[in-house]
Amino acid sequence: MFDPASLRYDARGLIPCVAQDHATGEVLMLAWMNAAAVAQTLQSGRVTYWSRSRQAFWVKGETSGHHQRLVELRIDCDRDALLALVEQTGPACHTGRRSCFYTALRDGAEAVISEPLG
Repeated sequence: MFDPASLRYDARGLIPCVAQDHATGEVLMLAWMNAAAVAQTLQSGRVTYWSRSRQAFWVKGETSGHHQRLVELRIDCDRDALLALVEQTGPACHTGRRSCFYTALRDGAEAVISEPLG
């Protein structure tokens, strides 16, 4: 049985987790988990993060309705980062965009490459 304690967390007890759409491969967002959030995500199938600003669990979509259903959780080779393959309902970003990565650096300038979903 997998033990979340086997992962390598930072000094604050956190590990970065990239959320990626399981069907399209689109990178949706980056957030943080602690061991309890990893365990809760695996147990419930609903992606749960640790909010650094609120110092509390954050079940993605709990207030917005834009849920992330876990399809698969992957561990990187150093065991210090996670990749959550998810089924995303609605936008992943709090700005209303599909992805938090909506600003590209092109020719030395920032370019917004996606607008909020309507």
